[in-house]
Amino acid sequence: MSDKQELVDEKHIGQAAEFDPDSPAIRVLKRKLDYRFIPIWSLLYLFNFLDRSNIGNARIAGLEQDLNLTGTEFNMTLTIFFFGYIFFEVPSNIMLKKVGPKLWITVIMVVWSAIMMATAAVKDYAGLLSARFFLGLAEAGLVPGIIFMVSTFYTKTELATRNGLWYSMATFSGAFGGILAYGISMMHGKGGLVGWQWIFIIEGGTTLLVCLIAWFGLADSPEKAMFLTPEERLLAAERLRIDAGPATETEFSWSQARLAFTDWQTYAYIVGYICGSIPVYAMSLFVPSIVLQFNYSVATTQIMTAPAFAAATITTIICAVSSDRFRERGLHCFVPSVVGCIGFILLIATKDSSVAARYVSLTVTCCGVFSAAPAMFAWFSGNIGGHSKRAVAIGLIASLGCIGGAIGAQVYRPSDAAGGYHRDNLSPEEYARACQGENLLDKHPDFRYQT
Repeated sequence: MSDKQELVDEKHIGQAAEFDPDSPAIRVLKRKLDYRFIPIWSLLYLFNFLDRSNIGNARIAGLEQDLNLTGTEFNMTLTIFFFGYIFFEVPSNIMLKKVGPKLWITVIMVVWSAIMMATAAVKDYAGLLSARFFLGLAEAGLVPGIIFMVSTFYTKTELATRNGLWYSMATFSGAFGGILAYGISMMHGKGGLVGWQWIFIIEGGTTLLVCLIAWFGLADSPEKAMFLTPEERLLAAERLRIDAGPATETEFSWSQARLAFTDWQTYAYIVGYICGSIPVYAMSLFVPSIVLQFNYSVATTQIMTAPAFAAATITTIICAVSSDRFRERGLHCFVPSVVGCIGFILLIATKDSSVAARYVSLTVTCCGVFSAAPAMFAWFSGNIGGHSKRAVAIGLIASLGCIGGAIGAQVYRPSDAAGGYHRDNLSPEEYARACQGENLLDKHPDFRYQT
């Protein structure tokens, strides 16, 4: 090792010693960052998740019947949403890096809240498809944007807890959203609108108000965080520079952005993200429909979605804190995923059991599938150096990872509802099509398999 390299190493060792993570100054700084950003990121994601998944509650409130959706048309409106995500998440994170999170997040929120409110005016399947696609385009930038913002204000060992806190709003929105949808649906008939239309209007309008919080509350970087003192801004920037090691680039660079596409690790994270997204979106979109099969009333179904999601909120935060506490990511992704798999097996095994047994199985599933995400976010955002490469890589991982969302939207189809064989649930038109052809044998819709 050269003398120059030794001097550089000694300098970094000395600087690292000065930035003791348990020092009073660091603790005060982290507390200020937490109190400022965690509530804002959580609120933004709460409404993001409410606005993307409230279609499940709208379905229970009569959307499917009023728009005359048949067969798998409802599932297709869920799937097309994720194509908007796939197309726009990388460009969105590039724009976020170029113009700053404060402006970009506010702009996309205004656009998606307008689309959400306009969804109340759709009259048919084609209109709902269009609305869902453009909602996906507009919402695409928030999740990769928040993951990137967390990585620009916190060190690697602090990422999972912060990601867990804002991400837990996905499960909280499931609990809160069902109760909220129940209350809003009681406005059925007011102003000549039905319950599901009011769900879109009120939740979309509330998101528009939250845009003001994004504009006045977010900061583009530690150096521009005006709620910190000048000394704290310097401290925040320097501790991140030391944590980054040699990957200290912060200005946007196309050459470094292209590295995200050639790094094999990016694609490894994409595979993991896809596998995790399938059950997450299946649960978030279809829990109301699953609970409805317990033979509750529509009103009770909206409320009964809450306890399972509330339990998942708690386990998500616990897993996130544990991941940072032990500075470990892989097992904190793997173990909750195994729990989720066990939950799905229990859902199958208890399909003819009591409502209590089926509900416990549903709760175990929700707790497992949601709890793995914070460690996954921290894993890839903490292991990608340089702002430009990280911003593009996060966008790419979240973008292609949404293929899992498109698959998850097809997991629970009308024919999978409790109460009979797939062939017993065919519409007259589907039955007629299934009877066409010769030598159908066991493929004929009247044939019954033995299990």
